[in-house]
Amino acid sequence: MTLAHFWILHFLWLLPLVAMALVFYNRQKKKAMGRFADPELLARLTGEVRKGRRFLKGFLLLSAFGLMVFALAGPRWGSHFQEVSQKGVDIIIAADVSPSMLVEDIKPNRLERARREIIDFLKVVQGNRMGLVAFSGVAFIQCPLTLDYAALEMFLNALQPDLIPVPGTDLGAAIQIALSSFDFKAETDKVILLITDGEDNEGKGLEAARMAKEKGVKIFVFGMGETSGGPIPAGGGKGGFKKDKEGKLILSRLNEDDLRKMASMAGGTYVRSVAGDLDLDILYFEGIKSRTEAKTLKSGKIRIFEERFMFFVLAAFLLLLVEGSISESKSRGLRFKGSGFKVTF
Repeated sequence: MTLAHFWILHFLWLLPLVAMALVFYNRQKKKAMGRFADPELLARLTGEVRKGRRFLKGFLLLSAFGLMVFALAGPRWGSHFQEVSQKGVDIIIAADVSPSMLVEDIKPNRLERARREIIDFLKVVQGNRMGLVAFSGVAFIQCPLTLDYAALEMFLNALQPDLIPVPGTDLGAAIQIALSSFDFKAETDKVILLITDGEDNEGKGLEAARMAKEKGVKIFVFGMGETSGGPIPAGGGKGGFKKDKEGKLILSRLNEDDLRKMASMAGGTYVRSVAGDLDLDILYFEGIKSRTEAKTLKSGKIRIFEERFMFFVLAAFLLLLVEGSISESKSRGLRFKGSGFKVTF
C-alpha cells in the first residue's frame, strides 16, 4: 500500500487533543447537570451513566476521525498500466544577447524583459518540446529540445551579453543554428521563436528565413525595444554609453520592417513587446498555436495505482452510525409514592 499524500498523516497527532476535548466536555456536562438537580433525582431522570459505554462512544469517535484522516492521505494498492501519449510542437527560442539588448528603452532593459517574458511563456506551453539558442555575432545551442522546462529555465538565467564574446547581431546564424536543432525525421510541426531588437549586422536574416520556409519551419518574431531607440550601455563596468568616432551616442533602434518581412516569409507573425509580460503569451495563442498542429511527441505506458480511500470513508461512516446508536445511560423507572403509576425514561 502507498499513500498519495503522506504528509496528511501528521494530523493524526490531533487524536490526543480530541480525546482530551472529549474528557473535558464530559466533565463540564456532568458539572452542568449537577447544578440542575439533586444527584439521586438526576439519576432517576436521565438514567445511570455507564462509564464503559461512554468510553466506547469516545473510542468510536476517535477511530472514525483517524480513519477519515487516513482516507485523506490517499491510500492506494493494486495498479494497472495505461497507454498515454503527449502531443505538442517543437519550439526553438532564439534569444538575442548582443550588447544592444541592454538598452533601457523598455524596463528594466530589453534582455531582462525578454527573459521574464520567456519564463512566463514556459508556463503556458506545457506539452511542447522547447530548446534555446543564444546569439549575437555568432549563435550557439544553449539547450537542445526538451520537455524539462526547469533545465531550460536554468539556461535562461545565464543569458548575458558576455555569454558570447563575438559582438554584433547575426540573425541568419541564429536561424541556421535553430534549424540544425530540429529532427526533421520527426513529423512534429517546427517553430523558431526569434526574440531580438532586429539589428541584423550581417544582413542574412531574410535569406535564412527563406531557408526555414523551404524546410517547413515557421518563424515567429518577438521584437524588443522602441522604434525611437536608446543609447547602448558601454559595459565592462565603466558606466556611460557607447559612442562613435565623432563622439556621438550610438542609438539602437528596433528594426520592425525587416522583422515583419522575416516572419511573413516563414509563415509566422511579428509581435512587439509593449504590454508587459503577456505579449509572448498572446503570440503563442494567437500565432503559434493557431498555425501549428500538435503531434505525438512521446508515448508509453504509465502505472496507475488504484485509489482505496472510499473503504476508509465507509468504515468511518459506519463507526459514526454505531456511536450514535449507543446510549451512555441505563434507563431507570421513576415510581410516584401512593400510586401504582410508573414512568420509565
